[in-house]
Amino acid sequence: MERNTQFVGQSLAFLDAVEQAGRAAELNRPVLVVGERGTGKELVAERLHRLSPRWGEPLIVMNCAALPETLIEAELFGHEQGAFTGATRSRAGRFEEADGGTLFLDELATLSMAAQERLLRVIEYGEVTRIGASRPMTVDVRIIAATNEDLPGLAEARRFRPDLLDRLSFEVITLPPLRARDGDVAVLADHFGRRMAAELGWPQWPGFSTDCLSALEAHAWPGNVRELRNVVERAVYRWNEPSRAVAQIVFDPFASPWQPQPPAKAGEDPQPAPVPSLAPVSNLRAAVDAHEAAIVQAALERHRYNQRATAKALGLSYDQLRHCMRKHRLGAD
Repeated sequence: MERNTQFVGQSLAFLDAVEQAGRAAELNRPVLVVGERGTGKELVAERLHRLSPRWGEPLIVMNCAALPETLIEAELFGHEQGAFTGATRSRAGRFEEADGGTLFLDELATLSMAAQERLLRVIEYGEVTRIGASRPMTVDVRIIAATNEDLPGLAEARRFRPDLLDRLSFEVITLPPLRARDGDVAVLADHFGRRMAAELGWPQWPGFSTDCLSALEAHAWPGNVRELRNVVERAVYRWNEPSRAVAQIVFDPFASPWQPQPPAKAGEDPQPAPVPSLAPVSNLRAAVDAHEAAIVQAALERHRYNQRATAKALGLSYDQLRHCMRKHRLGAD
């Protein structure tokens, strides 16, 4: 089945990333795609390939985290028969398979230092040597890499080669998390809802109720677009009234629909948990943004504007902190 590679969104943060990918696609240079899980890094890699002069050649995808360290190099560079135990025949690596086209390396930060060194040599010289072979072969491959890790921080900690980082980051495309894509939750929810309704054979798409849309927009979305798609598709699938707007959302599929309440003490009526008193606000989004900005600004001041220390203290990646600073115009001085 053909994958859905459509880009959906209207926020400036999202459109800027898509435009950046379109410009970078034309050049035969490495591109590093950075973003949290579920933000669409592989979709961006496909866009970079399809808009490039290599669009008619293969796009080979390799998830570096999906293989044990002992097999990574064999997968990337191939091996000759008898090169190691179990190598009963010669096998081409991903670089050979991608010759003339594009190689997308997802979860790049999981590569071992030895594999990073060999990868750097391929980028530098355009040559690949199979494990067990005595002669290199020339390959013409464009590399697109992706990660949700702080590669500059890993390079400082000597867990990632700085020279490889330099070579891969000709262009760095940072994908915004869903919480930073103002207005896109409703657009994406409608898109995924329509697709699921069509898959279920509904005669039309009734949309979501106002309360459902409010709940979707208020959610934090730690899993980003991937999580949103799952939540929306599950809601439509479980809704049994195609003629009415979907009015029920379940964010946690593992949550029990029946939650037992703790027993009341003898002679005491059960009371609901007290609701904290909050000052009234006229604009929830503005209030949340102001609170977020105040927290980040205070953390920056505590750590004397050391951004890596601030990010660590707040439980953010370096790129997440940088995005937040740009969003609220913090630390400009």
